[in-house]
Amino acid sequence: MAVVQTNPPVSATDSLHQRLDSTWREPSGFGGWFKRVHHTTIGIRFIVTAFIFFLLGGILAVLMRLQLARPENKFLGPDRYNQFFTVHGSTMIFLFAVPLMFQGFGIYLVPLIVGARNIAFPRLAAFSYYIYLFGCLFFWAGLLLNTGADRGWFAYVTLSGPDYSPGKRVDFWAQMITFTELSALATAICLAATILRHRAPGMSLNRMPMILWEKLVLSFMVIFAMPAVMLSSSMLLLDRTVGTQFFNPAEGGDVLLYQHLFWFFGHPDVYIIFLPGTAFVTTIVTAFARRHIFGYLALVVSTISIGFLGFGVWVHHMFATGLPQMGESFFTAATLMIVIPTAVQFFCWIATLWHGRVQFKLPMWWIAGFFFVFMIGGLSGLMLASVPVDTQVHDTFFVVAHFHYVLIGGAVFPMFGALYFWVPKMTGRMLNDALGKWNFWLFFIGFNMTFFTMHFLGLRGMTRRVYTYVPEMNWGWLNLLATCGALLMGVGVLVFILNFFWSRKYGAIAGPDPWRAGSLEWATSSPPQSYNFAELPTVNGREALWDAAPNQPVVAGIREDIRETLVTDSLDGDPDHRMESPGPSAWPFWAAVATSGLFIGSVFSARSVLYTAVPVAITLIGWYWPRWGVSQRRKATEVWSE
Repeated sequence: MAVVQTNPPVSATDSLHQRLDSTWREPSGFGGWFKRVHHTTIGIRFIVTAFIFFLLGGILAVLMRLQLARPENKFLGPDRYNQFFTVHGSTMIFLFAVPLMFQGFGIYLVPLIVGARNIAFPRLAAFSYYIYLFGCLFFWAGLLLNTGADRGWFAYVTLSGPDYSPGKRVDFWAQMITFTELSALATAICLAATILRHRAPGMSLNRMPMILWEKLVLSFMVIFAMPAVMLSSSMLLLDRTVGTQFFNPAEGGDVLLYQHLFWFFGHPDVYIIFLPGTAFVTTIVTAFARRHIFGYLALVVSTISIGFLGFGVWVHHMFATGLPQMGESFFTAATLMIVIPTAVQFFCWIATLWHGRVQFKLPMWWIAGFFFVFMIGGLSGLMLASVPVDTQVHDTFFVVAHFHYVLIGGAVFPMFGALYFWVPKMTGRMLNDALGKWNFWLFFIGFNMTFFTMHFLGLRGMTRRVYTYVPEMNWGWLNLLATCGALLMGVGVLVFILNFFWSRKYGAIAGPDPWRAGSLEWATSSPPQSYNFAELPTVNGREALWDAAPNQPVVAGIREDIRETLVTDSLDGDPDHRMESPGPSAWPFWAAVATSGLFIGSVFSARSVLYTAVPVAITLIGWYWPRWGVSQRRKATEVWSE
């Protein structure tokens, strides 16, 4: 293995492409669909599936807004409305935001940006998709069978306990958490390992693009935050199914323990959703300002600071629970402190645009929308950091408005910007500019009509999670305005879907780098080949393409007849050793099927865990059973000592 400068003849290059394609090509056919483990395949599956559930969650939101459009409406009954708002919130948080923003884009982009041929632990990445998919189907099956969760997306006890929620509705919600958070944990391990050990030579930590820093911080946030919500939901499930008393005060349990565990995950999860959006903003701003990001070190430090401080503000969701005021004051201070690193990021983006030569292409429209919307959400968040204000508006539509300004502003606007930016890389076709602008303005106007109006509804006393109201409250015209805005947002999303399918067939050919951006994913074809890079690249700066030398070296010595990858040093990105990447396999799919059987069976019978654990063990043995050819190659290359 060596780093060399080469200019091979055309015939040699064609032969190299053929050999690499033969080695890295994904299996075809129906059976091959379940064996594919390449990161581009898994990443696109995550993005498409999560976007579908974004649409489903949006449909539920529109139906709820139609119910609230006028007082004493009979469009939805109270039971169906309770199911809809619970499934809507749970879908948007657990089935859309994290899977698309963190997992989908992360799995697809990170190996390309670090200059690798595949993600670390590709079979684990495939497993994370399948377990996520089965969790989505399980959760939505409950709604379609009229046993959908109906206690809110956070399922507070004692309302969600066995005494007040008989049946299996809450059990469906609790086990969905286990599905999705296991998936997120698996993805976090894959992304962290890829960023730390598979970077291109020369990509030291101080040369990593900001999107890699944010994915790395997010991976560690997921690893520390997700076990808390898995623990709380599992304890709730045990209380409901086998008679434990974790949250029963009459038996020594603690109701607030559930809230502490849930929000210890819940507020970092806000930043797990928000930070991918900031990564997209940084990347898009850099590309269209035509200059390196201003304040790189400040952005890195602020990202790490948000990762730490995000774990220290969870109690601001609990100011109305009667906690000691001294403790509440500390969390008020922490909530105000976390504004500082967020503001630093805004100043760096503005300075980059100020000193750059801005090209206002379609992705930048969505970034401009993000600046406007998220700023309003951040300011209302500062208001809620005050205990007296929070106590007054707690559980009103003011909080709903703030929540959506932060999450839609911090996630959905950057998501659309990222889709317009990277879909040409995924499909090889440019999206239509005119339809894209219609998509933006319909969504932007509709969003502000809906959620800015909710601030006034909350200040007028309208509480959240009510399915109807009387005319004397004078909320009708505001609710009607909010409903019209929701319909506009829906039309805007439909325009995007039309744009995507039209452009897939008739859009302009994108080429490798249609935006003239600087990171490594634009150094390969659109869409990428099965092996990503014919010759593994090296890096000479933070924007690899902009900073490349006239005859930039490439990596030589990597085998082409097997799926061999380069492992580099975590600190400086120096070549360390080579390893063989696992090939296509159906075992991750079958392991996900077996694990899903265990999770679903435990909802109906605790004893089923004993029986379903057997197929889980069998599939894991099959997954890790050594292959003869691989073991022989390892024995021939590794040094064995007594």
